[in-house]
Amino acid sequence: MDKNYFSKIRILDGGMGQHLLTKGLKAKGSLWSATALIHEKYHQLVVDAHLDFIKSGADVIVTNNFAARKIRMVQNKVEEHFNYANKKAGELALKAKEISKKNVLIAGSLPAQNDTYVLDQRDKKVIEKGFYDQAKLIKPFVDFFYLDVLCGSKECEIALDITKKLKLPVLVGLHVKKNGKLPSGETISEVVEKCKDENWLGLIAACVSPEIIENTIDEIKQLKIPFGFKANLWKEQTPLPAFKIQTKEHGASDEIGINPNEVLGKRDDFTDIKFLEFSKKMMVKGATILGGCCETKPLHIKKISSLKN
Repeated sequence: MDKNYFSKIRILDGGMGQHLLTKGLKAKGSLWSATALIHEKYHQLVVDAHLDFIKSGADVIVTNNFAARKIRMVQNKVEEHFNYANKKAGELALKAKEISKKNVLIAGSLPAQNDTYVLDQRDKKVIEKGFYDQAKLIKPFVDFFYLDVLCGSKECEIALDITKKLKLPVLVGLHVKKNGKLPSGETISEVVEKCKDENWLGLIAACVSPEIIENTIDEIKQLKIPFGFKANLWKEQTPLPAFKIQTKEHGASDEIGINPNEVLGKRDDFTDIKFLEFSKKMMVKGATILGGCCETKPLHIKKISSLKN
């Protein structure tokens, strides 16, 4: 694909997992959106959710395998479905693209291989196998890989080595905390200095609040690569990892997962118009990659898609 694809305004999709819950998905344990991949009765729901974002003007949709990482499947005792779920994520994204007849690109999600929002301190070979096993399954269906909410240079370097071996370019999504640093304690600049290579399509702040994005955008701008965001609309600006959300204390069980917004809250006050105003401010700073993450809905994406004109 064109390595300069993100040098002009491009619209990414929104929060796929939360949108699936809104559309009727009943999640198992901490499987969240991956429940919809394991059970055939939800497959059309995944296609429809992708189509909602495509119809709203997204140029890029992300495969729905964020929660289908190996460790999450093992924790929920469904690891035998790992290959099926990840392959199905690619198939369903491609099906949505074909139905839409739109020239959208498909980004293959490569999420942090332990839990979300926390640094993975396991052995390098374990992390490497996790990334590779997911990447090889979704590669036939995608245009590029998306490093989905990574938390430090260690896992970023490992994932980038995998994407190079599989010969696809990559959009890098880094998670930043209120202090402007990744969970690893590194700054965005430090991670880019260690990891950036010719395979990068761009860099985004991933599953981060609009306020944190605003506070870090000047640092990102100085790195001289296409940049932007996938903003979440959780009320909690320091979101908890799944293992701290899906607990008995919060009403979850091995069979029943609770909606993360019951713990993290959602910003109903952050309307589509407010999201548009925020996106315009980031465009003034030079952002060209605009999109949403958890709790950003098709209406938010539809509103910012007007910025392409």
